[in-house]
Amino acid sequence: MHMALNSLGLMPGMDQGAVPRLLLVDDEPRLLSSLHDLLKDSGYQLVTATCGSEAVAQLMKQRFDLILLDLRLPDLSGHEIMDFINAKGIDASVIVLSGDTDIDAAIGALRRGAYGYLRKPYPHEELLKTVDNALQKRQLEAENRQISWRLACSEKLYRYLVDSSPDIIYTLNPEGQFTFVNDRVQQLLGVPREELIGKHYSSLVHEEDLERAHYVFMERRVGDRASRNVELRLKCVRHGRVERAFEHTLMTVSFNSMGMYSAEKSSGSKQFFGTYGVARDITERKRAEEQISYQAYHDILTGLPNRVLFRDRLEQALIQAKRDATELAVMFVDLDRFKLVNDTLGHVKGDSLLQQVTARLKASLRRGDTLARIGGDEFTVLLPELRDRRDAGVIADKFLKCLDQPFYLDGHELHVSASIGIAVYPDDGNAIDDLIRHADIAMYQVKAIGKNGYSFYDNSMLDASGQKIILENSLRRALEQHELEMYYQPLVDVKTGRIIGAEGLMRWNHPDRGLLAAGEFLPFAEENGLMIPITDWMIGALCRDGREWNAVSDRAIRLSLNISPQYLDRGNFSKKLQESLATYGLSPTQIEVEITENICIRKPQYAIEQLNRLCDLGVSVAIDDFGTGYSSLSYLHRFPIHTIKIDQSFVREIVSDNGHYPVVLAIISIARGLGLNLVAEGVETQVQARYLERAGCTTMQGYYFHSPLTRSEFIRALKAQSPVLAAR
Repeated sequence: MHMALNSLGLMPGMDQGAVPRLLLVDDEPRLLSSLHDLLKDSGYQLVTATCGSEAVAQLMKQRFDLILLDLRLPDLSGHEIMDFINAKGIDASVIVLSGDTDIDAAIGALRRGAYGYLRKPYPHEELLKTVDNALQKRQLEAENRQISWRLACSEKLYRYLVDSSPDIIYTLNPEGQFTFVNDRVQQLLGVPREELIGKHYSSLVHEEDLERAHYVFMERRVGDRASRNVELRLKCVRHGRVERAFEHTLMTVSFNSMGMYSAEKSSGSKQFFGTYGVARDITERKRAEEQISYQAYHDILTGLPNRVLFRDRLEQALIQAKRDATELAVMFVDLDRFKLVNDTLGHVKGDSLLQQVTARLKASLRRGDTLARIGGDEFTVLLPELRDRRDAGVIADKFLKCLDQPFYLDGHELHVSASIGIAVYPDDGNAIDDLIRHADIAMYQVKAIGKNGYSFYDNSMLDASGQKIILENSLRRALEQHELEMYYQPLVDVKTGRIIGAEGLMRWNHPDRGLLAAGEFLPFAEENGLMIPITDWMIGALCRDGREWNAVSDRAIRLSLNISPQYLDRGNFSKKLQESLATYGLSPTQIEVEITENICIRKPQYAIEQLNRLCDLGVSVAIDDFGTGYSSLSYLHRFPIHTIKIDQSFVREIVSDNGHYPVVLAIISIARGLGLNLVAEGVETQVQARYLERAGCTTMQGYYFHSPLTRSEFIRALKAQSPVLAAR
């Protein structure tokens, strides 16, 4: 938002040493007076406006360095004032001060160029710091503009600037031969600039890109029609001739202004002398884009295709099978006793085991088969172009035999087996979901008869629904017989090492199967309509335990709980939570509700209304497993979000202090830019904790700090971090 240069040729914002002038805009007299009093002793010139039109009048009358702007004004909105500032090219920074909790208001302000966005009521120290930073930034920008202006006026300095550019800058004659190139070409490509003069551009371009390169390097157009952002691969003679990717922004030299055209006197036409171009190295960006694209379709831990890519390949295989009248098979593979490894050796060892299992399964496949990991210890397999269904049985036998050999993890000898279900097209279904579901049913049949085997799907397996009824009744009795129990995963502030919160995790003390994690029974509860009574129990237990912790803690502990979309749809959640909070005397500000991307699959508008009711109570909302679903970013536009939780799959990727993990950094940047709280899940190593802290995430949970604790264990942990309480 810089004004055009004035007639004296001076750069804007260069009145160094002048007292900064601030415009304060708010329609609330009390708030405006308070803001004025807060800033008056800081050495600023302060001007106030109580409405949008008054603010516009002040902006037209005098120059301001900084505007502190309320969004909700009686005549013009803050967004409209920012649009006016941008349209008029007014050189002023903007800090928005708003009580509006709508995320769209914040995004709208940031898109219009706001330096900062503070929600009312804001801490005075934060406002003063933001104002100071904004003014310092303007001062630095003014100084940079002065430097750039002097460089532009000096041919000698201009030459230095060209040679110091991070980009390759070059000119070509009409035959495509280099007539000038700066020193950057040697730094990036290892070719001395002197050797390139007189050589054809094709000597640098990758053979596969020569056709596109012709239009780039022989560009004759100017202005907006010139070639822009064309990506080419250039040959690099350094580091083993690694090829690098470049983005070209080209234009023809404007010879009129530079005196490089020779106009023929007879016709007055202009003679073309060559092409001017700038090539920016985007190799690292391309690698980051490829990595992000890869992660969208692959499991980070094993490198296998994920559920999305598997379904896509299955869809293509079905089309081919229908066209060729051939068979294909879908396998559902679930590891037996894998939970025992995680519980006894930890998730790091469990991940290592999954990687070893993956390597063995892949070695047993044919060329063209697809092995995918769809979550936890579950895999799916696509076997296209079967001669007959017995081929699938051969692959299943290979899987079982390769898993029969022991696995070794840091001196531990482990044995795992697998239960495998197989569905064959077209006998067992001709649609993607049918084949996957039937393979899943066949797998559970193997589980039911002893595990470590495989079974083809048969329609008679549908009778196994009777077993589901038994499990449903057991789950219903679990509520009546108090078999459910809450465990708590502590949230730790790594700067102080203190427990500042906890995530509630449900466990089932099954009379026959022992302690079951939520993932082993909640999916079934959702499928059979038991989520509402189970979640009702969880809310009551969480509030009861929170009251007990408040009695032994020297500060309020924030409690978070995961809520299923089904419960938001039908559970009258806000009313029930309000009743539980009142019953146990717990403050709503201690509760945070965690949602996932599945919430937008059902009734998103109704869910938004429910969450807004929670926010009205004082309850905050977090996105759990952020970045793993299609709709994660859309939450920031549609839902009242306060906290982002970095999914453990991204955290697990952090293996080096000096590594670069763009997805993690992107999520932290999003949270910081929108003023949201940030929590990292599944932190299991010191390297992960240290990297996240340096990147700006200071609240974490995971086995590195604490495993999930029972209620009494959590109380002991709270007392241990307070000497006064520990002495009680």
